[in-house]
Amino acid sequence: MKAGDSLKNLPGIRNRELEAFKVAGFLTVGELIDWFPKRYEDRRRFDTFPAAAGGAPVCLRGLVIDTQRKGFGGKAFYEAIIEDHAGGGFSRLTCRWFNMPFLHKVLATGQEVVLHGKPKDNAGRIVIDHPEFEIVNSDDPAAQRIHLERIVPIYKNISGITQRQLRELIFGLLDVAEPEGFLPLHDVDPTYPRLDAYREVHFPEELTQTEAARRYFAKEEFFLQQLHVLWRRARHADLSGRVLGKKTALLTEFYQSLPFDLTGAQKRSVKEIIADMRVRRPMNRLLQGDVGSGKTFVAMCAMLLAVDSGCQAALMAPTQILAEQHHLTFSKWLEPLGMKIGLATADRREEIEDAQIIIGTHALLYDKVGFDDLGLIVIDEQHKFGVAQRGKLIRRGIMPDVLVMTATPIPRTLTLTIYGDLDVSVLDEFPAGRGKIISGVRMKPKVSEMTKFLKDQLEEGRQIYLVYPLVEESESIKAASVTEEHPKWEKRFKHFEVGLLHGKMPAEEKESVMTRFRDGKSEVLVSTTVIEVGVDVPNANVMVIFNAERFGLAQLHQLRGRIGRGEHKSYCVLVTDGKSTEALEKLEILAGTIDGFKIAEEDLRLRGPGEVLGTRQSGLGSLRFTEFLADTSLIRESREIADQLLRIDPLLTAHPALLTWLNEVLEMDDPTRA
Repeated sequence: MKAGDSLKNLPGIRNRELEAFKVAGFLTVGELIDWFPKRYEDRRRFDTFPAAAGGAPVCLRGLVIDTQRKGFGGKAFYEAIIEDHAGGGFSRLTCRWFNMPFLHKVLATGQEVVLHGKPKDNAGRIVIDHPEFEIVNSDDPAAQRIHLERIVPIYKNISGITQRQLRELIFGLLDVAEPEGFLPLHDVDPTYPRLDAYREVHFPEELTQTEAARRYFAKEEFFLQQLHVLWRRARHADLSGRVLGKKTALLTEFYQSLPFDLTGAQKRSVKEIIADMRVRRPMNRLLQGDVGSGKTFVAMCAMLLAVDSGCQAALMAPTQILAEQHHLTFSKWLEPLGMKIGLATADRREEIEDAQIIIGTHALLYDKVGFDDLGLIVIDEQHKFGVAQRGKLIRRGIMPDVLVMTATPIPRTLTLTIYGDLDVSVLDEFPAGRGKIISGVRMKPKVSEMTKFLKDQLEEGRQIYLVYPLVEESESIKAASVTEEHPKWEKRFKHFEVGLLHGKMPAEEKESVMTRFRDGKSEVLVSTTVIEVGVDVPNANVMVIFNAERFGLAQLHQLRGRIGRGEHKSYCVLVTDGKSTEALEKLEILAGTIDGFKIAEEDLRLRGPGEVLGTRQSGLGSLRFTEFLADTSLIRESREIADQLLRIDPLLTAHPALLTWLNEVLEMDDPTRA
């Protein structure tokens, strides 16, 4: 049996199973065998029935001794009492499934079951709510061979297919699979037969085999991803664009007008951008810099070079607040040079006609914003945009140069993986004259003490951010909200103006609140994370983040970047309930350093690449083995294999299957970045 065979050829498969697989998108044997387990249960030995609630999930084997349907309406649930007969004495626990009345047709008294779930206490009883379960029959020969007395794979559910059915079908498939029928597009590890890797990822003898097998498939996947990146990069090098950046009069005048000197990292990045713009190939560069490292000034330099070359430049930001902040900053520094700066958001169109530089949000993607000759595009916080959105803006120019920016420091391995088709500039220095930031974790601090500290800062003329995770109070989430807390702070700070800012407010109101705070007319801003990027108020030197445990490390670092932008000593207070040791570890990491790259590495370690970057990242959403993105050696090895292949066969003429795959993938890509 081969990967391309229809599931109809699978021994033992029934018509209703075929239909269920078809509805779920499984048509071939290869698609089924690629449905890897989400976890494993070692059914050679089960956990003992818990005597107390809490702790890690348990895997139990027991007998159903009683079942009942309880409650009614929206509070109805099905309950089963499970008893453990192992080892003499009996132990019992209760399992409950809410709003699943059909279970009485599935689970009944007298059945033997295997359960997986997390025990909790309910009025003195040990209860597992919504455990995964499987009915077992010890007399069934298949049970001993496939479902019991071994390490058993547990799969994500496929509607209409039980775990037992899925396990038996894949077990049978691996029995009749032909090695030559499951060959990869390119063999990344000849010492490890691919079919052996499949067998060990589905039905390992020991759990260590699953790690090795998944690493094999991760290497295979990363090789294809790196081949894709290198192929796109090579194609981009063949594109013919325009030569910009030869004239530097505006850039020189800008340098001379600055009351400070750019950092060495900023100057280095500008030189790299100039070199790119002077080549006929369109620039495709990532500018990566920590919070407050001065990316905006580098972007200004690039845009002045484009304007001096006779074309327009555009900057797209993810939020209206950030776009308006950029518009203010660019106007302040560039209008004295004779530049006309336009603004385009969903609610505002200002000075777009004849503007040499247009700053905006998603509004730049549409025809209501006209461009005469768009030669340079800058995309800020580019990870907030999808590939299609970036491509749509790029297509509004004629082979424009592209500079994408991010203030989220990314570890080297992830930069190589996600942005491997871009040239990278890194801002690893901070401008002079910034105040020191002191960060600290506080567990349930007294409101009176905190209020006194904040009042002292306000009376010295400083401004304060108070950040909360929620807009409104929630029954399901135990966290404070801005709308609930804002009136309380108004009472505490009677002699100061306390603003309220959150994403649900009308755009005009948000802008008004932000303008008053920016101009120093309001001293305190109670806000959600809408201030996360781009807000620049040098006089604001205190930030208190409530329920800080609810935020990721990268987001906390971004929020903290709103302070320390002036000359005053700044304070970031991370308020938490202290209930989670993992959360405290995370917050202590943030309190211990302001180095965004160190924080990014720790974030990667704590949460994994998928959570750190999000699936909107180009090249990441389709990856299955994101847990291996932190494996530096695996990433490099995969890239070396791809690089070596293209050096030997740059057009892949000897690898037609790979070439076909690449062309199919490129058709789905944004053609302007290919």
